[in-house]
Amino acid sequence: MIKSFDKIWDNCLKIIKDNISWQSYRTWFEPIKPVALENNVLVIEVPSQFFYEWLEEHYVELIAKTIKRELGKDAKLEYRILMENQTKKNPASIRMPASTHQQAQLSNNYVDANIGHGEHGIKNPFVIPGLKRSQIDPQLNPNHTFDAFVEGECNRLARSAGLAVAQKPGGTSFNPLVIYSGAGLGKTHLVHAIGNETKRLHPNKTVLYVSAEKFIHQFIEHSKNNEINDFINFYQLIDVLIIDDVQYFAPAVKSQDAFFSIFNHLHQNGKQLILTSDKPPKDLDGMQERLLSRFRWGLSADIQIPDFDTRMAILEHKMRNDGLELPNEVVKYLAYNVQNNVREMEGALISLLANSSLVKKEIDLELAKKVLRNIVKTSSKEITIDNIQKMVCDYYDISYDKLQDKTRKREIVQARQISMFLAKQFTKNSLKTIGDHFGGRDHTTVIHSCQTVKDLMDTDTLIREQVKELQQKVQLSAI
Repeated sequence: MIKSFDKIWDNCLKIIKDNISWQSYRTWFEPIKPVALENNVLVIEVPSQFFYEWLEEHYVELIAKTIKRELGKDAKLEYRILMENQTKKNPASIRMPASTHQQAQLSNNYVDANIGHGEHGIKNPFVIPGLKRSQIDPQLNPNHTFDAFVEGECNRLARSAGLAVAQKPGGTSFNPLVIYSGAGLGKTHLVHAIGNETKRLHPNKTVLYVSAEKFIHQFIEHSKNNEINDFINFYQLIDVLIIDDVQYFAPAVKSQDAFFSIFNHLHQNGKQLILTSDKPPKDLDGMQERLLSRFRWGLSADIQIPDFDTRMAILEHKMRNDGLELPNEVVKYLAYNVQNNVREMEGALISLLANSSLVKKEIDLELAKKVLRNIVKTSSKEITIDNIQKMVCDYYDISYDKLQDKTRKREIVQARQISMFLAKQFTKNSLKTIGDHFGGRDHTTVIHSCQTVKDLMDTDTLIREQVKELQQKVQLSAI
């Protein structure tokens, strides 16, 4: 029975949906319409030239694999792009073939049997009998490099350690290197960057990236076939082994046993291990103590929530790489409102660009607020002078009462001035009201304090960093 183009595309979408995030699927694939199937060429309609270019750049391999599975190795893809002068009754469009790279992907004889696992399907490394080290695919994302990883105070230690490991894998005291953070802060990007830099500097080194979930799945499959020794022997071939999200080992006791054996062999032979988790090793519940003790042999480096300046730099870097220009107020709006997850922030930017393309409207602050209303989490808690005072007191380890005193001790005066500066910046209170909260001081004292803090931030690096850190704490308290 011959499938219709609607059915073919529907089958493709089922696979695609399992391989990308919900937000990316909704933004880039829901607007697509299949329109024809001609001589094994599937034609899909996209709403703009921007959509066509984005799909070609970011999802070429995924689309290629799914269409090949449906139509065979000779399958081809063409786009129909709606033009600016379209109408509902008479849509103007142009036909564009898929890129040469994508057609090459469609003609490739290899079918990825694991396409349903993650954004980029991981080939099973055990399917090739007599596999040689040089044949092992590192499973690295080539776009995740150190150049594409924006450095800030939040990730400087982890990035510096990662670069040192890439330059001398297995030859530093950072073995294993454990990088931990919450979701979406860049730890996976960083370990891919380490792997890519290692391959660039040491092309003869065998590097492999694998998620803990994938490792466990492979272990289970080989257990069923009584091939545990083959499984362990394969991993013992690796020079630089990167295991992502090791917290998923917790319930898998037998997989932990296998990994323990692999870890010992690699470490004893001067090979490099790089691990990521969502929490520091000491807090990994359900892990064998013998593994945890080995995780502590090297360096554990965390990636923290980026401050406002770093978030701005991340957005500007992405815009520069993608050749995009946005009003500065829109970039600031994104950086201010999406604070705890870099991935969500980049996703919000993509969603904004996609919606701008769909509605044929220039991006401005009004559109950004409208489009991102369901994505960003705007501040809902009121920032009060009292809360700011308590934060500053906790930060400088001084008592709350001291801010109200007439003392002229330098550390107390400085804390009081910074509290006034933050109160003026983050609250809508009048200068008189702010002064009242500091022992009845008048508005001129508040003005003087704010100007003093500004001057200090221009001349004193330590004060500038302290104030920035406090600003970040106040912002986060409102979420």
